[in-house]
Amino acid sequence: MVLPVTAVFAGLLAFWLIFLQSRVIGFRGARRVSLGDGGHEDGLRLIRAHGNAAETIPIFLILLALGEGMGAPGWVVAVLGTVFLAGRVLHGLQFVLNLPGFTFRMWGMILTLGATGLAALGAVGHGLAKL
Repeated sequence: MVLPVTAVFAGLLAFWLIFLQSRVIGFRGARRVSLGDGGHEDGLRLIRAHGNAAETIPIFLILLALGEGMGAPGWVVAVLGTVFLAGRVLHGLQFVLNLPGFTFRMWGMILTLGATGLAALGAVGHGLAKL
């Protein structure tokens, strides 16, 4: 089965993870920290930006692929993927840029959780309909 919309978002989200990981690698190289954050708040922030993305992306991609594979319209899959990607980027930028306040982080999580919740609802609905 071919899942072209999911493939596009899997690739884009993988590039985002590579970007976030490169920031962690750069921090560790500059601070000569081989494991963890070395007690540096900026390192902890970058590590959590990458970790949070790594924790949320897999389940979303599974749900997106299930929806696309069970026949969800391509535009719906694309909208969910776009909303999720925007959420991940906003959330990560809050940490990477060390922005004051919580605006990017808050909107990032709203978009991330909203897209994930809708994808989960779609998977359950499609699954029950196909039983």
